[in-house]
Amino acid sequence: MLFPAGRATLRARLLTAMAAVTMLMATVVAVPNAVGRADPADPPPPPLRHVQYTVWTEQPYGNAEIYYRDTDPPNWAEYSHNPYLYSPNVEAQVGPDQKWNLDVYLANPDSWAMVTTGIQSDSSAIPNFHCVLAVDGVVVKTAQGPKGALCSIRAW
Repeated sequence: MLFPAGRATLRARLLTAMAAVTMLMATVVAVPNAVGRADPADPPPPPLRHVQYTVWTEQPYGNAEIYYRDTDPPNWAEYSHNPYLYSPNVEAQVGPDQKWNLDVYLANPDSWAMVTTGIQSDSSAIPNFHCVLAVDGVVVKTAQGPKGALCSIRAW
């Protein structure tokens, strides 16, 4: 049997325990809402676009110099500091029936898609180069020249 003073103490302990449980539950419920209201993460990068480069000549030519862009530079400063880092070079045999083709994926082809081609510096050949630049299956630039050609959406 509890005396009246003992009942009051028990009642106080029960009320304190219930208050603690109530505060704990309120914290558990409030924390996910606070996390849900946090600043959103960085937005996802833009989708990559399919870029197709094609180079050929009207006369067979054995060592065409071809530079192309297969990576978006992070910014103009990085590109201009070392453009060859972002513009690989290949030598290819090209001709009327021997086209050089390359498919790449770029986030910003309007700024960075580019293919340029030309003769070797010690050559006197005039093979008449052609280039085609297509983005997502649509031809956006063509060019031709007797000793070289540049296809780019951006004016260089």
